[in-house]
Amino acid sequence: MPVQQSESNQQGVPLVAHRLPRHIAIIMDGNGRWAQQRGLDRTIGHREGVKALKPIVKEATRLGIEVLTVYAFSTENWRRPSSEIDVLMGLLVEFLASETPELKAEGVRIRTIGDTARLPSAAQQSLAWAKQETSSQKRLILNLALNYGARDEILRAVNRWHAGAHGEGEPLTESALSQHLDTAGLPDPDLLIRSSGEFRISNFLLWQLAYAEIYISEKLWPDFDPAEFHRALQDYQTRHRRFGGLG
Repeated sequence: MPVQQSESNQQGVPLVAHRLPRHIAIIMDGNGRWAQQRGLDRTIGHREGVKALKPIVKEATRLGIEVLTVYAFSTENWRRPSSEIDVLMGLLVEFLASETPELKAEGVRIRTIGDTARLPSAAQQSLAWAKQETSSQKRLILNLALNYGARDEILRAVNRWHAGAHGEGEPLTESALSQHLDTAGLPDPDLLIRSSGEFRISNFLLWQLAYAEIYISEKLWPDFDPAEFHRALQDYQTRHRRFGGLG
C-alpha cells in the first residue's frame, strides 16, 4: 500500500468519475493539537473538527462516493479524561440533532460500526433516531465508527460466526468472517485518508484496509477542507492498483 504525502500531490488533475473510490475511510486526527497550537482548550478543537466533517460529507455526496466511514471515537479513547469524553458525546448528540434533517434531504444514510451499546444512553437514542430517519436514503452511506476498534470488531465477528456456525468443525473462511463484520454488505475501503501527518492505522478497519490506498495529509483535521479532499482523490487516481498481482 503506497503512502503519498500531500505536498507531492499533482495539482489541477481533474477528477474522473469512474476512477473515484467507492468507499473512503478517514481517520480524523489532530483536533487536540489544532487547539493547543492556538492556546485553546482541546474541546474547542473537537468542536471545530465536527464542523470540518460537514463539508466533506457534502462533497463526497456530490461526487457520488458510495460509502464514507469516519473514525469518530475509538475503543482506546475511553482512556481520555472523563470531561473530554463527555464533551465528545455531547458533540455527537448535537451533530445528529442539527445535521440529520439536512443529511436526509441530501440522500445520506447514517450507519454505525463499533460496539455502540457502551455509549451513553443519550448518544444511543440520538443514533437510533438518526439511523431510522435516514434509513431509506441511498446517495451516500455515512458510517460513523463509534467505540470502534478493529481487533474488537474481528473478535466480535468470530464470536458471531461461532454462535451461528452450522455443523461441527465448519471452517471459518474469509467470506464468512467478512459477513460477520460490522461492515457486512459494504465494499472494502479503496482509500484511507489520515489527517495530521501521522503514519498509523490506529486499530481502524484492519481487515477491510488490506488493499486500500493510503493518503497522509499534513493538515490537522479542523483545517481539512474540500480542497484537501480533492487532492487526496486526485492522488488516488494516479495509483495503479494491483491487489498483489501484476495489474
